[in-house]
Amino acid sequence: MPKPTILVTRRLPPAVEARLRRDYDAKLNQDDRIYTSDELAALAADADGMLICTSEKITPALVEKLPDRLKVIATFSVGYEHIDIAACEARGIVAANAPGTMTEATADLAMLLILGAARRSYEAQQLVRQGQWKGWHATMLLGIDLHGKRLGIYGMGRIGQAVARRARGFGMEIHYHNRSRLPHDLEAQATYHATLEDLLRVSDILSINAPSTPDTRNALNAERIALLPDGAVVVNTARGDMIDDVALIGALKSGKLRAAGLDVFAGEPNLHKDFLALPNVYLLPHIGSATIETRDRMGYAALDNIDAALQGRPAPNRLW
Repeated sequence: MPKPTILVTRRLPPAVEARLRRDYDAKLNQDDRIYTSDELAALAADADGMLICTSEKITPALVEKLPDRLKVIATFSVGYEHIDIAACEARGIVAANAPGTMTEATADLAMLLILGAARRSYEAQQLVRQGQWKGWHATMLLGIDLHGKRLGIYGMGRIGQAVARRARGFGMEIHYHNRSRLPHDLEAQATYHATLEDLLRVSDILSINAPSTPDTRNALNAERIALLPDGAVVVNTARGDMIDDVALIGALKSGKLRAAGLDVFAGEPNLHKDFLALPNVYLLPHIGSATIETRDRMGYAALDNIDAALQGRPAPNRLW
């Protein structure tokens, strides 16, 4: 029997592509360029499934062009805002994501951003690399301690809870806002705030870990930034569209915010150019899940969904 055909929209880790080649007739994207919607439709014409990334927008118009033989679209991500779930359901196409695969790596990176922003790491690197470091002195590049600071976590799902576990090791006081309060054992003595506004008022450092939805986009706007304590630090490893860039940049320039640590951006990779000129922003290129182990897990989870859907079993992480 011929193997099912899977369209793979981006270059994936070697171990994941090896499994694809073993189990499927895999149409791989060796050039790793982003396909247009028309190209996706054409390439999927003989496909039984698609393995996509967040760079591909699965719109209702694209779904309508997909062949009847296509049974599953699995995304190499936890977030699925790039997939129109209702359109997939209407066509009977299984849509699935990969939750839980990147929790620890993203939480590690959130702590890197917190430390990088709080301790002025970008400025320190520049000083050394540009040959401007003239020796130690007592007032050089003074940052702030993490110990004793109040960490506000916006979104206390898997990643938010993992950030909290790490932050406790630094002696931080944990506060959070979530759509619902966690059970006592998962809360682990963190303080719950029923509204985002209440959380912001006590957040010396704010970590954004909530999903991007119509309700959370631009959640951190000028009005809400004004509620943060003076000199607060903002860190984002979730999605760039959750922050109003103009408001954040204004607060960083004015000194309302001490610093920011950002791994995600609205319109990435075309981030707002003013971020590049700010010394008090620690910038990373969306590498929250970028470890070998994590990216392999993400690919395997996507393939587990595809395997199940094409074998007539429920996909482990089906979205409808």
